[in-house]
Amino acid sequence: MKVYLGVDVGSVTTKIAGLDENDELVTHTYLPTQGKPIEMTQLGLKQIKQQLPEDVDICGVATTGSARYLAGVIIGADLVKNEITSHAVATLQYTPQVQTIIEIGGQDSKIIIIRDGIITDFGMNTVCAAGTGSFLDHQAARLDMNIEEFSQRALDSSTSVRIAGRCTVFAESDMIHKQQMGHRIEDIVYGLCQALVRNYLNNVGLGKDIKPPIVFQGGVAFNQGIVKALQEELDAEIIVLPHHEVMGAIGVALLAHEEMVNNNNGSKFRGFGISEVKYHTSSFECKACPNQCEIAQLSLDGQVLARWGGRCDRWERSPSS
Repeated sequence: MKVYLGVDVGSVTTKIAGLDENDELVTHTYLPTQGKPIEMTQLGLKQIKQQLPEDVDICGVATTGSARYLAGVIIGADLVKNEITSHAVATLQYTPQVQTIIEIGGQDSKIIIIRDGIITDFGMNTVCAAGTGSFLDHQAARLDMNIEEFSQRALDSSTSVRIAGRCTVFAESDMIHKQQMGHRIEDIVYGLCQALVRNYLNNVGLGKDIKPPIVFQGGVAFNQGIVKALQEELDAEIIVLPHHEVMGAIGVALLAHEEMVNNNNGSKFRGFGISEVKYHTSSFECKACPNQCEIAQLSLDGQVLARWGGRCDRWERSPSS
């Protein structure tokens, strides 16, 4: 069995997807990163190995996500791609007519505009939490409910309450105020969903030509309250694909397959045994210029495997070169 792996290591979740020769999804895993991208990448590979037959042939591996370079060094990636390209490739595979991709993750969010199968524009939010999943997670925890219950309660709302959600701090104080006024929890919860959608569209989606078909993906797409709020705000159908939470991993696995078709040297994949290896990470301050960038460093048995994090490419090349 020939399989192509896509690894998407984000700040909140780590996703791995495996595709067969026909680009059908045969295995996937979805784990919380918990600030431990190396350990979670290794755990994910261990889980993927258990889901695949023993005689599997890993023909290509690619990485994406905020820790894509780190993951790429660890697993021996044949290709490293950004999240915009990876999400677009996966969505076009399942919905070729897509014109707008909305992706909301735990700590960042994106919008990708596609026309005739080509990315024409995109936007990203990596600064403010008010348009991301962590906004809802925080408020759900304050209401003493998990995110699944939060989603269900939002759908039970009959009259939503407007929450001043341009900032998570203001949203929390406004939510407390609305509770004290006696509004139903269901209406407050759906008001929070609407606040997140407004923040997303006024920040990431500002000035973007949002046209249907619109595909919504990322972990937040599990939340039916957000899906409903998006449909109301955009007055359009919102498509949520079956494996929306691992679309970045699927997209980069598709790119790995494409990359390896004409590659006669074989994959650089280090094998599933790397899930047992003990890597060491450290950092230092570069003194080469006034920027004084903090450079991250990955080592194994005292040998530096990779460095990254600078504003220039001084440390991007292999330490052995």
